[in-house]
Amino acid sequence: MAKFRLYVWNTERTKIFVAATKASRQDLTVTQLEPQWQTDWTSDYIIGSTFDLYALKTPEGELVALGAYEVRDGNMGVHIVYMESQAESNLTLVETPKYRGIGRALVVYGIKLSVDAGFNGDVTLDAKTPELAQHYEQDFGAVRLPGRSAGVAPRYLICDEAAQRIFTDYLEEG
Repeated sequence: MAKFRLYVWNTERTKIFVAATKASRQDLTVTQLEPQWQTDWTSDYIIGSTFDLYALKTPEGELVALGAYEVRDGNMGVHIVYMESQAESNLTLVETPKYRGIGRALVVYGIKLSVDAGFNGDVTLDAKTPELAQHYEQDFGAVRLPGRSAGVAPRYLICDEAAQRIFTDYLEEG
């Protein structure tokens, strides 16, 4: 039977397995320490939200990324509210990232949450930049959802074969 295993890539292009766990207060506090993350995950907005917060960690306990997901009854899928890689891997902050494939791992974890919740692997996420929109379309097979107000980040849906293609990359026989 195939087993779901999250991973990222290090600078030597070696697969590094990571585990997704509910984010602890300590995980969120790491975002305030040096090297500082782009977002303070201890903000009232995040702490006071109803988002499901998850941390991606290496077997050694290194915090690689954080993700905020909405998994709610009545939804048609899982909404990925926000995701962020550690400062050392964030291309906005560093020229050469320590790990690659973090965003994809966070998206595939959203797909897993969707499958587990009975939403068939459907996920939505907002493209905060035109570059991200292009990335979601080209690399994830995402489709833009109509009906968003002008001035609001466009929302994308990853579903069906596109979600399946991404998800199966993280299945291992064993």
